[in-house]
This record gives sequence, structure tokens and C-alpha cells, in this order.
Amino acid sequence: MTLFSLARGSLSNRRASVALTVLTIAIAIALLVLVEQMRSQVREGFYRSVSGTDLIVGAPTSSVQLLLFSVFGLGDPTSNVSWERYREIAGQPIVDWSIPISLGDAHQGYRVVGTTDAMFEHYRYAGGRALEFRRGGPFSDLFDVVVGARAAERLGYAPGDEVVLAHGGGNVSLHHHDELPFVVSGVLAPTGTPVDQSLYIRLEAHHAIHVGWEQGVPRREAMLTPEQARARAAAHDHDHGRKDDSQDNRQDGLGVDRDDDHDHDDDPGEPDGAESASNAAAAAPAASLQPDEISAFLLGLKTRAAALGLQYRINQQREEPLLAILPGIALQQLWRITGLAEKILRVVAGLVVLAGLLGMLTALLTTLGERRREMAILRACGARPWQISALLLLEAAFITLAGIAAGLLLAVAAQFALAPWLLERFGIAISFAWPAAWQWLVLAAIALAGVLVALVPAAMVYRRTLADGMQVRQ
Repeated sequence: MTLFSLARGSLSNRRASVALTVLTIAIAIALLVLVEQMRSQVREGFYRSVSGTDLIVGAPTSSVQLLLFSVFGLGDPTSNVSWERYREIAGQPIVDWSIPISLGDAHQGYRVVGTTDAMFEHYRYAGGRALEFRRGGPFSDLFDVVVGARAAERLGYAPGDEVVLAHGGGNVSLHHHDELPFVVSGVLAPTGTPVDQSLYIRLEAHHAIHVGWEQGVPRREAMLTPEQARARAAAHDHDHGRKDDSQDNRQDGLGVDRDDDHDHDDDPGEPDGAESASNAAAAAPAASLQPDEISAFLLGLKTRAAALGLQYRINQQREEPLLAILPGIALQQLWRITGLAEKILRVVAGLVVLAGLLGMLTALLTTLGERRREMAILRACGARPWQISALLLLEAAFITLAGIAAGLLLAVAAQFALAPWLLERFGIAISFAWPAAWQWLVLAAIALAGVLVALVPAAMVYRRTLADGMQVRQ
């Protein structure tokens, strides 16, 4: 009978205690692997979301907060950016494209983003990939809405479905804009970014659903009907369309001439009827749907080398204080903030691994007294002392390797279990990935440590004599 078969038989006879020891080591290994895997996967997902953006500009706040609310839908803006200032920056010669963003509304827990067609033309993720439509297409009407892949899947939306938006963020709905319903024009293909968790409407439509609001409260008599809103949009497009064709911001989908100076009024008054309101809107281009403010905007530059210079100029101007950030640098700041928590998790995982190995040592030492007769019989059958010691080392190796294998399986299962939550909460898609090379080295070191731990009981067995286990105890 070989040592392998002896070790297997011995472990089988003590299957309950062995199973608990393996489970302890497996949980420790799973925690250790999962912490590193989730850390790398989440970081990769965050970088994937901003890989195509050179600058993000918003009202003064912290760099991390601006990044989180503008790209990842976490938190809210503290203030807004004036439309005039946005147009001025977007019109800089070094700017290739710009994407304005207006926030403040949601739909069944998914954020609504007011933007332009530039979002679908210029937004890039995962190293330069463009947004694609799974079904339908971009905006064709004022009250069209484009739905991200995850939101469409969860809500069961398809092109042609009617959507009613709500004022307020997340699951808190302060007012439903049921007077101005939207129609789904397209569903985006999955991206593995927060885009999947969002609904996109035209910037003018975002402004239209808030016309008639005063101090955060809507006045029904001052709110627009769909016909009035479309009339305003048509009047504004007709008045400025020819000028817009000659402007550089035609490529970023602004749809507004940078030289006009309208005093846009949010309150349309109290019209006697829809027809008179529409006529008034058509006759008065000042009452257009151009927003006065936006929450933030993304910039793509003709050359990334110009990003630092433009960032400096934006941050230094005092006329309207703004904050311009480099997404990659802001992410580094975020990782520094979360770095302490990551270190704590690593320490905890290491301590759990140590506890698992010490638990295995305790189990071996505890059963050593019960196995004295077994060891003596093996000696009587001709087993050498080093062979009996090797038997204990082999059992420890089996337990440690089984714990590592089970821990890897637990880590994979945990990744699949956490993936939907991360996608739902942060819009970050993660996928299964094997541990990196250095992680395999760590696992090999743990396996070696498991064998070294067993040297203690192995040395104790080696020193015992044949008569030790054969004595009859009173």
C-alpha cells in the first residue's frame, strides 16, 4: 500500500473534521482571490468608461465628485454650467467634439441624461469603441428617448414604447412628467459601462419638461403641451438653422449658433389655449427650448497633448468659476481614497488564510493523540519513521490543495453572483478572469506553507517510539 492510498484512507476516515478544515481554507482563499479580482475588474471597468474622453468640465466641486456624477451617475452636481460658457469652451479651435449633459430626472431608478446627438456620434469607451444601436436609432423627434441596454432589458422596452419620466434622482420621484410623455426611438447595444443604465433624451426636451417650474415646484397652468414644445423647437431651429450650418459646433450636435444672444425665458406665461401658445412661440424666438444651464460636459480634443493647457485655462478663469478634470487623473485620486480600504481587505484576507492554516495545524495536533495506535501499527508493519512523518505531510498537502481548489471555485461563484449587482449599481460589467501570474505564486506559497505547518506534528511523530502507541493506558 502506497503513502498516497494510506493518506487518502486516513482522510476518508476523518472526513467530517477534514471537510471543515478544507472549508476554512477555501473561504480564506476565496476572500483573498476575490478581493484582488474585484479590485482589478472594477478598476478596468471604470477606465473603460472614460477611455475616450479627454476632459470633463463642470461647476466647482471635487474632481472625484465631478467624475462620479457626470460619468457614473453617482451623486448629484452641486451647481450648473451656463450655456454661454459651455458654448465658448466647446468652440475652442482645439476642441474636436463636446457632449453636454443635463441631469436631475430619472425613470424607475435609472437616471435620465439630457444630451445631443453628439453622445451617439462621439462618445467612446473601451479604448475607442463607439456606441451602437441594437434596435432603432437616435433622436428623430423632440420627445424621443434612447434607452441603455441594461435599462431596456430590465424594463422590457423596445422602440415605439411610451415612457414617462420623473423629476428627482434614483428611486425618489418628486413629480412625474406625464404631461410630456416620451417614445423610445432606440435601444443601445451593451457596453459594460454606465451607459447601459441610462436613458438619453434631447437637451431641448430636458428643458421643455421643466418649463413652468418655480423653485422646484411645477405650475400646471404654465407647463408646456407636446404641441407647444414642438412649436418652440421648430421656431428656434428655423430661426437659427442657417447660422448653425456655418459654425464649428455643428459637429458636436449643439444645434445653436454661438453668436446669438437670446434672453430665454423659462416661463411661457398663461396661454389661453394650445393654438395661441403655439403661435406665440413661433413668433417669439426668445421663448425657445435652449437651456440656460447644463450639469457638465465632456470634451474630446484634436490632440491629447493640449488637454493640460486647456484644463489650466478653464480652471484659472474667474468670470464663471469652473472645474476641468482629466478623467484618468481623477480616477487615480479615487483609487487613493479607496486604497486604505483595499489594504485593509488584503490584510483581513491574509489573516483569514493564516487562521485557516493554523486551524489545519490544530486539527492535525488534536488528532495526533487519537492516532498513536495507528502510527504504532504502521511502525510494526515495517513503516520507517520518516514514512509516517511523510504521511502527515502528504495529508496536509491534500487538505491545503483541496482548500485552494475549493477557494478558487468559491471565488468564481462569488464573481458571478456579484456581477449583476455591480452592473445594476455602478453600470460596471465584470467577467470571469483567471488569477494573474503573481496570484498563482501567492497560492503556491500558501500550498507550501500548508506543508511547512505540518512539519510540527510530523516531527513529533518522528520522535515517538514503537512502544508509545502500544501501551495500555489505565
